[in-house]
Amino acid sequence: MLNRFGSTSDMVIRDVQENGRNYILAIDEKGLYLTTPDYLDKNRADPNRYMSSRAAVPARLAALQLDPAALLSANQHRVRKAGEGEAKKKVNPLKASKRSMRA
Repeated sequence: MLNRFGSTSDMVIRDVQENGRNYILAIDEKGLYLTTPDYLDKNRADPNRYMSSRAAVPARLAALQLDPAALLSANQHRVRKAGEGEAKKKVNPLKASKRSMRA
């Protein structure tokens, strides 16, 4: 199932060291963002994914000699869209036939 608020390992591009701290560079439908390892693959929302500091990520990556545009284009395959890869809900034909009779 698609995790709309948390960070999962299939979103990870690489580990990044900034000012002696370990960050994880990840991608989602809105672009690149930096998060910390303690939010990865947890069943909770990742505030780094939805904070306004996300706008500063390209500048932070450029300061680390990383090309944000190249990273974004090279990792678009990691972005999952809503409904992609999810099984469709099965319909019970008996219940469906009873619904059509009520209408």
